[in-house]
Amino acid sequence: MNAPVVVLSDSVTRESGSKVHHANIQASKAVADVIRTTLGPRSMLKMLLDASGGIVVTNDGNAILRELDVAHPAAKSMIELSRTQDEEVGDGTTSVIILAGEFLHVAEAFINKKYHPTIICRAYVNALEDSISALDKIAMSIDVNDRATMLDLVKSCIGTKFTSQFGDLIADLALDATKIVGVDLGQGLREVDIKKYIKVEKIPGGQLEDSKVLRGVMFNKDVVAPGKMRRKILSPRIILLDCPLEYKKGENQTNAELLREEDWGVLLKMEEEYIENLCMQILKFKPDIVITEKGLSDLACHYFSKAGVSAIRRLRKTDNNRIAKACGAVVVNRPDELQESDVGTGCGLFEVKKIADEFFAFIVECKDPKACTVLLRGASKDLLNEVERNLQDAMSVSRNILKNPKLVPGGGAAELTVSAALKQKSSSIEGIEKWPYEAAALAFEAIPRTLAQNCGVNVIRTMTALQGKHANGENSWIGIDGSTGDIVDMRERKIWDAYNVKAQTFKTAIEAACMILRIDDIVSGIKKRQAPGSGPPSQSKPKLEDEGDADNEQMIPE
Repeated sequence: MNAPVVVLSDSVTRESGSKVHHANIQASKAVADVIRTTLGPRSMLKMLLDASGGIVVTNDGNAILRELDVAHPAAKSMIELSRTQDEEVGDGTTSVIILAGEFLHVAEAFINKKYHPTIICRAYVNALEDSISALDKIAMSIDVNDRATMLDLVKSCIGTKFTSQFGDLIADLALDATKIVGVDLGQGLREVDIKKYIKVEKIPGGQLEDSKVLRGVMFNKDVVAPGKMRRKILSPRIILLDCPLEYKKGENQTNAELLREEDWGVLLKMEEEYIENLCMQILKFKPDIVITEKGLSDLACHYFSKAGVSAIRRLRKTDNNRIAKACGAVVVNRPDELQESDVGTGCGLFEVKKIADEFFAFIVECKDPKACTVLLRGASKDLLNEVERNLQDAMSVSRNILKNPKLVPGGGAAELTVSAALKQKSSSIEGIEKWPYEAAALAFEAIPRTLAQNCGVNVIRTMTALQGKHANGENSWIGIDGSTGDIVDMRERKIWDAYNVKAQTFKTAIEAACMILRIDDIVSGIKKRQAPGSGPPSQSKPKLEDEGDADNEQMIPE
């Protein structure tokens, strides 16, 4: 029998027992069903209205779930999975939700048969360990310096995205950008920080084919005095500051009492001499460009323009750090601490260009830059936003391969191989855990089955044929081509996945399913709405309700 709902007070309700398990599983399956149709190259797009009334058109799992407003705590937990996957490896955000939903779906039958959730979770954890070892067996190492193979891999990973119709463009941009910012840490390790050192600049207008990776940095600023300062400099010397080049104001309100008229002139002269001293300390290093994150006074601007130096003020700190990485400069806090080694000399060209109605400064053609900018052009903001999401995924895939250069087959082949390996292993497992373990093996087939559904082929025939080919642990590279629905060798069609992404997907999905299965209580501390006209709640003891009334209990307010 189901456990009853207990009303502990007016604002705290508690529901427990198998009813909670069923509610959690149904909520998780509902989230998985929302994005099920967005898996694969023939997937559907979703049009979302965000909170501010804007429109988002995408088939990216994380972008869709981010906009959903759900009340059920288990559904919120599922949505969090997608965000975790996106932050960790940047791809597989749809797969992880579908797999987690499927693991919970197959567990429902065991909950109905009164299996304890701990037994199901233990079987799932064993299945996870065996699935990772099965992945290791079919993983294939690649050479990260072989551009053609890398390009094929990135293309196959973003083949399910909207921009796949534009050919190699996004894959090329992603590879070039991640190659530039990659830093060798020694011992075969490589660090690629795509969030900090790759800036994506979206400018509506032009064609998508005009998009390119700049070996340097661009930002939306013009020089301080456009008529007097140069807008194009070859091989400039660059000084970066994060201090103001203007007279220092007092921290609090400051009053100065002057007794003689001449003292006013002395005070003004002191201010001018202070700024002149700052500028001279900078100008003795003969810079061509001075960039500061803070303000720059008119007097300092005069001294710089007189010396033929271009100046840019109020730049973002993140942009300043990128310029430092690109041209080899060091961001300095005080002008009197400047050294020759702080001056950036790695830049080949500084230029200010007008694109549409705005001026953009370009610091490009750098020698060995460790930061870059991806300039995206396109017809509309909506298109550019979707292209940027796809580019972020492509750069994440490229980063994963540079950090761990191993491939596994795509098109559901890896999942089918893992499923076949687990089915074989399940025959040697004794005891009650055998059945949940076998169910976990079947759950992995959700990915190829969804691919078959989304490309419109006969699902039962296709899945039967695929299971037959994988039955004896053979043909581990046979999968389904998501574009045509054909059963093919993934190596021939060059449909691959990064090992990191696949392993992370399995781990996240199974661990999340185990966590949701182990929830046997939902305690809501949210105060329920009072019906109009009703009196204050009675301070009575906790009362036990019948099962008949349990269905009417409102767990979480709308």
